Amino acid sequence: MADIIIRNVRVMQTRPPFEVDEGVDVVITGSLIEKVGKDAGKGIEAKTVIDGTGRTLIPGNVCAHHHYYSGLSRGMLISAGPQTDFIQVLKEWWWRLDRALDEEACYYSSLICSLDAIAAGTTTCIDHHASPSYIKGSLSAIARGMEEVGVRGATCFEVTDRNRGMKEAKEGVEENVRFAREVDSRLERGEDVLCEAMIGGHAPFTLPDEALDMMAEAVSSTGRGMHLHVAEDKYDSVASHHYHGDDIAVRLDKHHLLSDNTLLVHGVHLSDSEIDLINERGCFLAHNARSNMNNHVGYTRRIPRVKKLVIGTDGCGGNMLEEIKIAFFKHKDEGGAWWPADFVTALNRGNDLVESVFRGRGRWGRIEPGYKADLAILSYYAPTPIESANAATHLVWGVSSNAVESTIVNGRVVYRDRKFTTVDADKVYEEARRVARRVWKITDTIKA
Repeated sequence: MADIIIRNVRVMQTRPPFEVDEGVDVVITGSLIEKVGKDAGKGIEAKTVIDGTGRTLIPGNVCAHHHYYSGLSRGMLISAGPQTDFIQVLKEWWWRLDRALDEEACYYSSLICSLDAIAAGTTTCIDHHASPSYIKGSLSAIARGMEEVGVRGATCFEVTDRNRGMKEAKEGVEENVRFAREVDSRLERGEDVLCEAMIGGHAPFTLPDEALDMMAEAVSSTGRGMHLHVAEDKYDSVASHHYHGDDIAVRLDKHHLLSDNTLLVHGVHLSDSEIDLINERGCFLAHNARSNMNNHVGYTRRIPRVKKLVIGTDGCGGNMLEEIKIAFFKHKDEGGAWWPADFVTALNRGNDLVESVFRGRGRWGRIEPGYKADLAILSYYAPTPIESANAATHLVWGVSSNAVESTIVNGRVVYRDRKFTTVDADKVYEEARRVARRVWKITDTIKA
């Protein structure tokens, strides 16, 4: 007996050549897609049967860079000083909020960020965490929220010296390694772990050489990839030249931190030669259009040069159907040459990152036998024909998160007919509002 059969659905691949097949059955057993095709489910019984008539099935979307610690920040009511440049934004807003977070706040941030992602058809979130007042154990709190909701993901602690110098940096590295070992232990016990580990760092301008060396050792000893902001603002590049005499990418490479499982983020002010270097090393680079616009740090004009470009939000939620629209329109506004297919390809490439993070424990990103059953079912009513040649255009111009009807992660229906199946969402959001008010009060007492 199968676990899930989706009958008579339109299958739309989101990886080139964007094949579209009508009237298809999809059979899921365990965490894997078992069969795909016309009448593939004929004569097969299943625990769950979903009528896909008039619906479109796509591979689940990946948020390649998120900040779950921002989950309680929406509409945050605090007093803050001037924010006329990026460093002031960090000091007056984000670095005060993250210092106010404790275990309860991290857990509820994780729950609500995971719920928001699932409701938008996002099945994986790659998180980059900060809570300087609560370091040890924080990644386990984030992972617990992810796994209770049922979203796939990874998390890491952003190592930094910005509050307490090298003592804080050392504690951040230790938390990254501790959590990676926790994941390893669970895997050894045969658990199907939904939240993996990476080795995180804030940004090079808050990472002295000693911290980079500790991170490199953590990467080597755990077998995980690094997850790091780079050149988000011009200040990061200037600081690298001023204090270290090197471009950011060159400095990271000297510390053996650029490899094919490295995830770099933003890269707004990386040079052509730095892009060439990260391409040579096989690094992923996450583009975060909304966040860059919000923080007024500039536009990432070199994204067409990046071989392994992926799409993130930098904490602006987990709605990737919205993110690729904004990324596309901002790109065209800047005179860029990319079209919808390029952005959908970059979005789907997040599944290559997932395969790297999960270290060979599956294949993601296509609807075909043997791939992980991380899927989204859309009630998208197309006013024009959907074919391979225009499928990406439909996704960018027509499909919104309002069309997400059901979401499946790891072969489990976590959201069906627009209702969450794993947790009491109303209760979670109610508790999150209570926690948010408490966190805001603490944040307002913290000096920049």
